[in-house]
Amino acid sequence: MMRHVVMFRWKEGVEPAHAAATAGALRRLPALIPQIVEYACGTDLGVAPTNFDFAVSARFASLDDYITYRDHPEHQAVVQSMIGPFVAERSAVQFDES
Repeated sequence: MMRHVVMFRWKEGVEPAHAAATAGALRRLPALIPQIVEYACGTDLGVAPTNFDFAVSARFASLDDYITYRDHPEHQAVVQSMIGPFVAERSAVQFDES
C-alpha cells in the first residue's frame, strides 16, 4: 500500500466556503476512481499558526493506481478548477506504508 498526502495554503482572500466546496468535490472522487482505497480531506483545525490550510490523504494499492488517480480526468478537473487557481503554496509526499 502507498499513501499520498498533499497540503495547500490558500491564496489571501479565499473564503471558507470555497474550501468546503473543494472538499465536497474531492470527496466525490472515490466513487469515480476505483483505484482509491481510502480518501480523506479537510480544512486545518487551526491548532498551530504554521500549519497548512487544507490537506488530502489518499491510500492506493500500488504506485500505478496512484498515477491513474493523479492523471484521471475527474481528479484533474477538480485540481484545475478548484485548487490550482486558489493555491498559494502546495506540498506533497507519496510513501510506501509497508
